[in-house]
Amino acid sequence: MDVFSSYNLIIEASVILILSFLFNGIAKRTNIPSVLLLIILGVVLQFVLKHMTSEKVDFFPALEVLGIIGLIMIVLEAALELELKKEKLVPILKSMAIALVGLIGSAWVAALILFQFVPEMTMQSAWLYATPLSILSSAIIIPSVSGLAEHKKEFHIYESTFSDIMGIMMFYFLVGGLNPAEDSGAVGFAVNIVLTIVLSLVASYAIILIFQQIKSQAKLFLLIAVLLLLYAIGKQLHLSSLLIILIFGLVIANMKLFFAGKLAHFLEYEKAHRIYHELHIVTLETAFVVRTFFFVIFGLTIAIASLFSLSVALISLLLIASIYVIRFVILRTFIGSDILPQLFIAPRGLITVLLFFAIPAEAQVATFEPGILLFVIIGTSLIMTWAMIKDKRKVKTLVDQIDEEYKTINEEKSEPGETENDNEIIGERPEI
Repeated sequence: MDVFSSYNLIIEASVILILSFLFNGIAKRTNIPSVLLLIILGVVLQFVLKHMTSEKVDFFPALEVLGIIGLIMIVLEAALELELKKEKLVPILKSMAIALVGLIGSAWVAALILFQFVPEMTMQSAWLYATPLSILSSAIIIPSVSGLAEHKKEFHIYESTFSDIMGIMMFYFLVGGLNPAEDSGAVGFAVNIVLTIVLSLVASYAIILIFQQIKSQAKLFLLIAVLLLLYAIGKQLHLSSLLIILIFGLVIANMKLFFAGKLAHFLEYEKAHRIYHELHIVTLETAFVVRTFFFVIFGLTIAIASLFSLSVALISLLLIASIYVIRFVILRTFIGSDILPQLFIAPRGLITVLLFFAIPAEAQVATFEPGILLFVIIGTSLIMTWAMIKDKRKVKTLVDQIDEEYKTINEEKSEPGETENDNEIIGERPEI
C-alpha cells in the first residue's frame, strides 16, 4: 500500500484536521491542551507508518516550513490582541520585564544544567540548547488563559508574546557569536533592531493605506503573502524579522493611535477596521491548521526510546524544576502574592521545537537526547493543565476565538449606517 499517494495524503490530512477539531472540544471540557493530543497522535502515527511501510521519510523540511509559518501566525495573532493605551503602559512594561528576566534567568540555569549533565556539551552550545527551552509558548498560552481575570489574561498575552520575540532574538544573537567574523556585537545588534523597527513602521503604514483601497474580497491571503515576503526578505538581510510582524499587528490593531493628527485624513477607518477583523479570522484559522500539522509531524519525528532513559528523565526534571523556581522568584518580586495560577502557566511548545531544529551544525552535540525536549514540553503542559483545572477556569480554544471573530463581524454588518462601499467590501461576490 502506497501510504504517500496523492489521494491517501488528502485522506490522511483531512482526518488529522477533523481529529484536531475534536481535540479542541476535548481541550475545552478537560483543560488538557490540544497540543499534547496532537503530539500523541503523531507518536501513534509513527508506529502506524513503521507497520505499514519500510520507507523512511524525512519530515524535517515540512516541519521547518510549518514552524516558520506557524511562528509568524502566532506572533501576528498575539499582536492583533494587544491594545496600546496609556493605562496599559505599566502592565506592558512589567510583562516585558518579567519575560526578559525569566528568559535570561531560565536560560542561564538551564545552560548550567546541560553543561553539567550532558557529555561533550560546551558552555556556548549549552546556551544555544537552553534558550529554546526557556521560551514560553504563546501558541499554548493565549488560547488557554481567556477564562482568567482580565488583568491576568492580558499579562499572559503580553508576557508570552514578548518571550517569543525576545527569545528568538536572543537565540540568533547567540548563533551570530559562533562566527566571530560575522558577529556584529551588541552595538550592531541594537542598530539592527532600530533599523528593523523603522522599516516595519514604514511598511505597516504603506500596507494599510494600500489595502484599504482594494475592493476585491480576495485580498486577505494577499496580505499574508506580503507579510511572509517581508519576513523572508528581512531574514535574508539579517534583520529581526519577527519585529516586522509584531509591529504590523500592533499598527493595524491600534489604527487610531498610529493614524492620529494629520495622518487620520489618510485612513478610511471603517474599511481598515473590517480588514483587521477579517485578518484576525484568517490568522486564527491558518494558525489552527499550521499548528495541527506542525505538532503531529513533530510527534512523527520523536525518538520514543529516549523518553525511557533515566538520564533524560533526570535532566528534564531538573530543567522543569528550575523553570518554576525562577518563575516563582520573579513573579513574587514583580507582582506580589497574587501569582496563581500564573506561576504554573509556563508551557514550552512550537518555538522551542522550531529553534531546537535551527541550532547550527557546528554547535550541535551528539550526546544531547531530543527526548529532553519532549519531556519538558509535555511536563510544562501537564503542569499548566493541572493548574487550570484546579483554578476551575474554562479553556478557550482557537475554534472558539474564530467563532467570536465571526460573531463580531456579523454584528458589525447588522449595525445601521453602513455605507454602500462597506457592503461592497463584505457582502458582494467579487467580479471575475
